[in-house]
Amino acid sequence: MNAWNAAESADFRGPLDVTRAATVVLDARDLVIGWSPAARRLLGYAPGEIIGRPLETFLPAAEAAGPAWAERAPEASLSGSEPRTARHRDGRLLPVAITSCSLSVPADAGAAPTRILVAAALDAQQVWDSQQSMLHGLATQSPVGLGIYATDLRLTWANTAYVREIGQPLREFLGARADELYPDGEFVTEGYPRTLDEVMNNVLDTGEPILDLHFVGQQPSDPGPDHVWSCSYYRLQDARGQVIGVCEDAFDITERYQAQRRLNLLVAAGTRIGTTLDMTVTARELTEMAVPDFAALVAVDLVQSVLEGAEPDPGNGTLPPLIRVATRCADDPPGAPPHGPYRVAYPPGSLPYRSLSSGGMVRGESSMVVPLRSGGAPMGLVTFSRGELPSLFDKGEVELADELVTRTAVCLDNARRFAREHTAALTLQRNLLPKHLPEQSAVDLAYRYLPSDERTGVGGDWFDVIELSGTRVGLVVGDVVGHGLEAAATMGRLRTTVRALARLDLSPDELLSRLDDLVGQTAEDRADRVGPAAAPDDVATGVTCLYAVYDPVSRHCTMARAGHLPPAVVDADGRLDFPDLPAGPPLGLGGLPFESLELELPVGSLIALFTDGLVEARDRDVDEGLELLGRVLTDHRRPLDELCDRALAELLPDGPAADDSALLLVRTRELDARQVAAWELPAEPAAVGRARELATGQLRQWGLEELSYTTELVVSELVTNAVRHAAGPLHLRLLRDLTLLTEVSDTGHTSPHLRHAASDDEGGRGLFIVAQLVQRWGTRYAPYGKTIWTEQAFPPHYAGARRPSAGPAPA
Repeated sequence: MNAWNAAESADFRGPLDVTRAATVVLDARDLVIGWSPAARRLLGYAPGEIIGRPLETFLPAAEAAGPAWAERAPEASLSGSEPRTARHRDGRLLPVAITSCSLSVPADAGAAPTRILVAAALDAQQVWDSQQSMLHGLATQSPVGLGIYATDLRLTWANTAYVREIGQPLREFLGARADELYPDGEFVTEGYPRTLDEVMNNVLDTGEPILDLHFVGQQPSDPGPDHVWSCSYYRLQDARGQVIGVCEDAFDITERYQAQRRLNLLVAAGTRIGTTLDMTVTARELTEMAVPDFAALVAVDLVQSVLEGAEPDPGNGTLPPLIRVATRCADDPPGAPPHGPYRVAYPPGSLPYRSLSSGGMVRGESSMVVPLRSGGAPMGLVTFSRGELPSLFDKGEVELADELVTRTAVCLDNARRFAREHTAALTLQRNLLPKHLPEQSAVDLAYRYLPSDERTGVGGDWFDVIELSGTRVGLVVGDVVGHGLEAAATMGRLRTTVRALARLDLSPDELLSRLDDLVGQTAEDRADRVGPAAAPDDVATGVTCLYAVYDPVSRHCTMARAGHLPPAVVDADGRLDFPDLPAGPPLGLGGLPFESLELELPVGSLIALFTDGLVEARDRDVDEGLELLGRVLTDHRRPLDELCDRALAELLPDGPAADDSALLLVRTRELDARQVAAWELPAEPAAVGRARELATGQLRQWGLEELSYTTELVVSELVTNAVRHAAGPLHLRLLRDLTLLTEVSDTGHTSPHLRHAASDDEGGRGLFIVAQLVQRWGTRYAPYGKTIWTEQAFPPHYAGARRPSAGPAPA
């Protein structure tokens, strides 16, 4: 719409304006002597039909004789109107608004005009009156401030609300520019100019109105805190379309704006506070969120016992020690390092002291202290401050602070509970894992265990090295799915079970089968207790494990795995291999058997057992991790501890990951031939005497004559039992390691049992006597039969009691 059309569409003349209303000129006898075109349109009479006729022709006498007609003073204007009923030319009665004005003429004027009568349709006049009332209300009663500025942006008119806001009579600031009335204010709505002059000039130049801009500044009548106004601007034009200025309407929305800001802070608090289960981080998030939008400085103090994960103490009248864990002020640059933690103490009478003593909120001139509470017990304090100038927190801000602190307290309590559980789980895990591994004749070893980060909690990875009979060693690594106390407890249960089964000298595949049965029974028991729907969540299902047995006499390594990653093997020449070991299902799933793989390893071979947390990461798949680990292990001649450290540095450069990581490195050794003596004997009674002779002769060569008597008894009993209860050739073997080991092997599969012989029994006492003379004894099975073994400690003065050399090891 162009300027001309806009002017035509906005006719500011009233219905009784003589330029548009029905106008009738009367003489002294109330005869019509003048009739306007508008009168013809309204009443239907042509001028020739009405000129010279009396007023009663279109205005009945009862209407014409009203007191407002007869008594109107000559100086009366046309501004007032009264409702009347006029008669149309066709006889219809029309409600009209009529006003009149007497003319000053001489008494003997005769037919001269004496009065002007102006009429308009009554409904049009009523609309006009309503519009006038509205304009009057805008000028005097509206809460919206209205101001009119000329094209030079100087104030030419303002309504009552605008004058009240300025706080001065209109004449005092009439002609002032807007930027003079609000010198420090600015618009904060994005995408628009910042100053009043720029906005008004834009409206004057373009003619496009600008609506609902938020202007922040101080109210001239009440300097101090900033106010916020919603402002709109539109250009003003006269009836001819000429630009005469710009109108501003402004409404104070400070309370609404502050309420919206408080709501925004609460929404931000829901997303920005408590993103981690770390109490210090949670406290820091509160300070970062509240500064500077809510306060100039925020400090968070926590009770020391709470920070350590303990339950909040209800207190006994004394103030608990406080630790300052987070502080932030408006002057801190972005990304500034956090302050604390450090201990703080408050003197009696201070706001924090009063708040902690009373358990309630305490306010000062520009500060507010809100207690952090959980279940009624104090967890700490949050201090909000607005600087040196007094600036009281209003009721809405107090409620906001209380809500922010309440939400933070919930997050802190969750973090405290997690910290307590994490500490308990970590303590349990550390107690369940081996604190140190004893030296073994079969292997040199080194290990590393890196718990998962605090976000995911303690995991269930474990490793172990188990001393077995015949100088053999069992190597174990496993992984329990899940995290937390239950995973750690399950790991401890499984580790103990593996050690117990390993002492039975079971083969790796048989050990995993029995372990699988145990895990499956645990899941079934849980399903019976809590129902089948919850049973799959048991952390005891889906456990992976790898078990290997290395014999330093034969240099054979037998291994089996249950869903676990295969080991890495590096031979003495540096060739890396991941043996094609049958995977088997994870423990607890059942359904498939486990298979063993036997390897013959050269002396000095390196075996690496590990969990998936070491080689798998969010940004790296397992194959990449295995390749990195392989590159580290191929430099196998380095010390094992150094290889462990290098592996962690390459695979976990940023420290703990989302899963536990276990690494066990062993370098194989071989028992010297001078430490082993073995014979094959026929399964006949004469073999008993021959076995005694061979054993005592070998003990003389080793300088162990003191053990001859016991060894003769042991050999006699074991060989006699083999002759009586087994068939085929017998094998006698003596091993001089950390102890003296005596082994008798046969082709039978029945094991002797230790028992107390009755008084009338002729036999059955031999094994009982043997058990009293040796440190340990046991039975292990092989595909060809079984082996009964015993261990005897060396005499204290025996020079060979020190660890024997077990063959060369790489430098």
